[in-house]
Amino acid sequence: MSTAQLDAIKPKSKLPHLTPGDTVRINLKVHEGDKERIQSFQGVVIRLRSGGAGGSFTVRRVAYGVGIERTFPMASPLIERIQVIRHGKVRRAKLYYLRGLSAKKARIKERRLPRGFAELVTTPEAEPAPEPAPEAKK
Repeated sequence: MSTAQLDAIKPKSKLPHLTPGDTVRINLKVHEGDKERIQSFQGVVIRLRSGGAGGSFTVRRVAYGVGIERTFPMASPLIERIQVIRHGKVRRAKLYYLRGLSAKKARIKERRLPRGFAELVTTPEAEPAPEPAPEAKK
């Protein structure tokens, strides 16, 4: 890819604010033959790489005792939706230390958000529809 092609990639406008330690559910489009379906992947964000449209994030989950990590590009057309389940309270930017811990010890405490802050962090698609204007009296 040339730099002109990379500059043409635009970041998605409906991405929520992600931070390391957040538990997220990512809905992906999966093509199987001539059919398309949505597959979800839920886990903890262990790494964020910024860079606008060229950024990526890595999500880790433990399934049947096996750790699975998956890296998603921010501008991927395969990402249908990203939903933040809970915000984690961590003190590191990269959470690679979770790889060496058992599932119970790898739990992350929940970060308490101040009142009104949760509405600012949610996805734009979750905003309520504007109320219709009241009718004028004659």
